Amino acid sequence: MEKADRYLNAGTRENTKKSYRAAIEHFEVTWGGYLPTTGDGIVRYLAEYADQHAISTLKQRLAALAQWHITQGFPDPTKTPNVRQMIKGIRVIHPARVKQAAPLLLTHLERAINWLENEAAAAQARNDYKVLLRHRRSIAMVLVGFWRGFRGDELTRLTVENTQAYSGEGITFYLPYTKGDRQHEGTTFETPALKTLCPVEAYLNWITVAGIATGPVFRRIDRWGNLSDKAIQPHSLVPMLRRIFREAGLPEDLYSSHSMRRGFATWASANGWDIKALMSYVGWKDMKSALRYVDSSVSFGGLAVRSASARLSNP
Repeated sequence: MEKADRYLNAGTRENTKKSYRAAIEHFEVTWGGYLPTTGDGIVRYLAEYADQHAISTLKQRLAALAQWHITQGFPDPTKTPNVRQMIKGIRVIHPARVKQAAPLLLTHLERAINWLENEAAAAQARNDYKVLLRHRRSIAMVLVGFWRGFRGDELTRLTVENTQAYSGEGITFYLPYTKGDRQHEGTTFETPALKTLCPVEAYLNWITVAGIATGPVFRRIDRWGNLSDKAIQPHSLVPMLRRIFREAGLPEDLYSSHSMRRGFATWASANGWDIKALMSYVGWKDMKSALRYVDSSVSFGGLAVRSASARLSNP
């Protein structure tokens, strides 16, 4: 069974495992519940925390409790009519507005990249390799993140081996799994080269300066400017991005790592992309998920992507 357990464990993302363990601990230790439990027990648990936690948190805990009961061979107590009615009642009494990251405005993207490019040029002129390294990473991370519409964790999981870039043509990324790829079949993402704010040139400049040919694309750089062989952590993206925007003289608190994804979706919508083309390009499976990212009140204008659906040709 050890070999089987290895594959079974690999089928669940590590973050999901951690959150499920935390949910079970909350039910047993914090609340003082006993497992297995019943539908009535779940209702009492939900009633205790309905006014303290977001509905998304409560539903995540229900998913963990459901999995525990199913894997242990017990009936799932979270599917009873009373539990479903309880969730509806919590939504009515404690309505919550979904918080969304502000879309990264194209004008702010341009200002940030222009500032970074100027700083990189100055660092190169004075032979300051460590500062040059940091700025080249920032430029590539922001432009790839924006034009490809990647989630933060997807950016951190990109590898050089699974990336093919051709100057003046385009770039192809392969990820073994994504949030929408429940079966872990792998997904290929393509992005064309641009005349300005080009993610392809930014990527090539970064890996050239960094001298990396294998491993993570976006790597940690310590406070002394030393490049690590380990990928940056998803949770570090927000402070990194906000530092970039702050130094470029932009409103740092306005943006998060999701702002790049939402910014691209809003830009594409404002520039005539239909929702199906946008879903195909970014990788959304659900129409509602895509529409949540589009802010039709923001006008971008200007820069245009050459046919984002065009196939990238090999040299």
